[in-house]
Amino acid sequence: MVRRGGFLIWMVLLATLLAIANLPLPAARAVKAGVREFLAPLHALIARTSMHVREAASAIRGIGGLAAENRALQEEMLRLRLDMQSLQAAAAENAELRELAGFRQRAGQRTVAAEVIARESSGWWQSLRLDRGRLDGLRADLPVVTPDGIVGRITDVTDHTADVLLISDPSCRVSVRIPRTGSHGVLRGVGMRWDGQIVCRVDFLHPRHAVRPGDEVVTSGLGGVFPPNLPVGTVLSAQMDAAGLYRRADVLPRADLGRLRRAFVLTDEPLPPRRSSRR
Repeated sequence: MVRRGGFLIWMVLLATLLAIANLPLPAARAVKAGVREFLAPLHALIARTSMHVREAASAIRGIGGLAAENRALQEEMLRLRLDMQSLQAAAAENAELRELAGFRQRAGQRTVAAEVIARESSGWWQSLRLDRGRLDGLRADLPVVTPDGIVGRITDVTDHTADVLLISDPSCRVSVRIPRTGSHGVLRGVGMRWDGQIVCRVDFLHPRHAVRPGDEVVTSGLGGVFPPNLPVGTVLSAQMDAAGLYRRADVLPRADLGRLRRAFVLTDEPLPPRRSSRR
């Protein structure tokens, strides 16, 4: 029965189409116009749906494009940031090298530039190793300095390396002076404090000379290792010793011993005189 009913429907539709096709032209136009009017809402719905689908697809493609563009911009920003950091590091290194070159001219004696290649593993504030040695004219007890201040003295050399005892080591002793008061004393290393700061201490200062925080400390030239008037550090605090016989002062070294990468070894050879140019 279902197949028969479907067959009858198709036959009715076919007869209707044949009847429309055989209608006179004015009647056929009227029928077609009616069909168009009947189907117009459906056509409009299909058109709007198609437009929304195209707009959605375009928006999805646009979102994908924006995401790709955003990733490209982030990558470019990262590259620019890395380039800027490299330029800043290069500028800082150039400034450091210019300062070292200027110090070499001011030192008045032959200096050997060296780089730090190792530190004492058990106490990095105690000693370090330089990449210059006996073949470069180095020997034990030569002073090691930077443009900021003294670093220490050489204790041992090989042909190509030199070990340096830092002024922050408790076994290091340096004869120093406080220019403002004229007081002389002996500087020794204290090591690293609880706050991570490397500190030295000056003992045997004159008890009647008032030492204040901020006073500059320089080498006195006594002791035969460091030339006079080299910068050492700045006074942090001062007090009398327990027996009241002398003053002592805690000193912050001028040289950044924790970040030291390059240094100079002062030899006992004077610089050759400069040749005067004649026109």
